[in-house]
Amino acid sequence: MGLEDEIEELREEIAETPYNKSTEAHIGRLKSKLAQKKEKLENQSSSGGGHGYAVEKTGDATVALVGFPSVGKSTLINALTNADSETAAYEFTTLNVNPGMLKYRGANIQILDVPGLIEGAAGGRGGGKEVLSVVRTADLVVYLLSVFEIDQYERLAHELYENKIRLDTEPPNISVRKTHKDGIRVTMGDDVSLDEGTVKDVLREHNFVNADVTIPHDLTIDELIDGVMDNREYLPSMVAVNKADLIDEDYLPTVYEDLREHGIDPEEATFISAEEEKGLDALTERIFEKLGLIRIYMDKPGRGIDYEEPLVLREGDTVGDACSKLGGSFDDRFKFARVSGDSAKHDDQQVGQGHELADEDVLRIVARK
Repeated sequence: MGLEDEIEELREEIAETPYNKSTEAHIGRLKSKLAQKKEKLENQSSSGGGHGYAVEKTGDATVALVGFPSVGKSTLINALTNADSETAAYEFTTLNVNPGMLKYRGANIQILDVPGLIEGAAGGRGGGKEVLSVVRTADLVVYLLSVFEIDQYERLAHELYENKIRLDTEPPNISVRKTHKDGIRVTMGDDVSLDEGTVKDVLREHNFVNADVTIPHDLTIDELIDGVMDNREYLPSMVAVNKADLIDEDYLPTVYEDLREHGIDPEEATFISAEEEKGLDALTERIFEKLGLIRIYMDKPGRGIDYEEPLVLREGDTVGDACSKLGGSFDDRFKFARVSGDSAKHDDQQVGQGHELADEDVLRIVARK
């Protein structure tokens, strides 16, 4: 029996096994075996060579447009950026990953038009693994759906999940530390519903013999396996609904209902027409917000405040992060900084490298000579 057959057999057994407290440990072992066999199959496929996609990340952030063939990704990226991605009214026009640069509010946002995903992409169909490997390097995933085919969302989400991409969630709060003796010792918070035996079984399936495991909060078996394997990518996502110009207004409630059925708040989705270039301003604004970008205006000695080319950082970044992005010898020569704006208690507040910056702060760095 080959690996693919073993994987399918495990999936069937998991699907046929009712989940309850008495079967929890068994299901945990099955899911652990499944994860390991999928990993082995992926490694075998990767070692076989073949065509891949290599895209150098540039700019302040990278966005991956994810959608099925002919949903309008190439048309959209051409409308948003300086890219020149071939478009046509038939499937699979895009055969390479085409990057374009969106310039917005002083930020340079790289947009990747990846080849259209098809069902089975995570298993390698249609060069899907190569495409998905590019998606894993992005800072934001934008689902591009046809207004007539909202159910594409669920199929796309499944392909991303199967390729170890976790969207709109945080990594599981779990600590696993290998030890040299005493077996597997588990410390769990009061609200953790998993049985200690289940946790130990999952660890053993992943070849842990001696380890200290700490699980402070409740989590599922799948999240436990994700935490143990520690090779998942956690990314934010958003939804854009294309071809909105082709529907009548009385069809809109049906689209809203379709979105809700797939767990998408219609108010959070952005309706656009890539072909007619409608709704693109709202889409660009939403991308900027989801990336959590902030603009810092540098007060340069002798030249004043540069409002034209801000330093672009992420929400939560500090003066130290600004120094790192500026490069040079700022880290070594840093003396103090002065900040004006929302993050400061008053104009020209003197701060250290640990000060957290806010959008449109004015920053002046004072360095030792």
